[in-house]
Amino acid sequence: MIGKLIKKIEETKAPIVVGLDPALANIPVSLLAKHISEKGETFEAAADAVWEFNKAIIDAVYDLIPAVKPQIAMYEALGLPGLAVFKKTVDYCHEKGLIVIGDAKRGDIGSTSEAYANAHIGKVKIGNTELAPFDEDFVTVNPYLGSDGVKPFINVCNACDRGIFVLVKTSNPSSGEFQDKVTDGKPLYELVGKMVDSWGLESLDGSYSNVGAVVGATYPEMGKALREIMPKAYILVPGYGAQGGTAKELAPFFNSDGLGAIVNSSRGIIAAWKKEEYKRYGEAAFADASRAAVIAMKDDINAALGE
Repeated sequence: MIGKLIKKIEETKAPIVVGLDPALANIPVSLLAKHISEKGETFEAAADAVWEFNKAIIDAVYDLIPAVKPQIAMYEALGLPGLAVFKKTVDYCHEKGLIVIGDAKRGDIGSTSEAYANAHIGKVKIGNTELAPFDEDFVTVNPYLGSDGVKPFINVCNACDRGIFVLVKTSNPSSGEFQDKVTDGKPLYELVGKMVDSWGLESLDGSYSNVGAVVGATYPEMGKALREIMPKAYILVPGYGAQGGTAKELAPFFNSDGLGAIVNSSRGIIAAWKKEEYKRYGEAAFADASRAAVIAMKDDINAALGE
């Protein structure tokens, strides 16, 4: 699967993933009000507004980018109607030729971990029929439970041509409370990085592995160290833009071949219509503002990388 993602990145010349994290606060008031007028103040109305919002943004940017990253929590918050929209969004993105990275941060052990893997990137057999529940191409994985929690995902990657991104050094301010603690003379994130490198050898796809890593743009020096530790791991880089990461800090996340990383922006793209530089588009043209923000992000990152 990582080979398919790399091909899309090369075709679009955009090492960018758009996070589809549709918190209701980021949806235009008029759009939400329209659906509330039809179905009342219900989960169904909110989910319909999210779907219309997502579809408009996908239609506006799909030709510019290789991938999207829907954050499942934003959909779970709307109950079963929200989960239905999550699935609908995944399927529509596939129709548009996009790679889908499910941001679910799952991780457990044994049959539970296997069930998570099958739910998001694998298949479930019902009688004689195999069905893909959510059918993302990649899913994010929490490695806190160790190899027992990660290897069921790798098994599904190999069986179904899928991929994972393992949390290594996350972009949030308190990540260091655990991730920076020194163990055996090394910070914990480096030890996790070494495990990712080892796990990755079990699922190689060309020069890179289907086992990638999540490393925040807000920690470029740590990203540089982890890039060396995990030469075959693709790095999913959150934290650009809204969380403070800048394009000039991204170079260490990439390899000398110009590949090796894909940078996420969520609020900076889907809520661009609320930002001062895009207010000229107005609330009604929120999707056009998102397209303009993607183009600006692409130019910013490629300039920083010398493309």
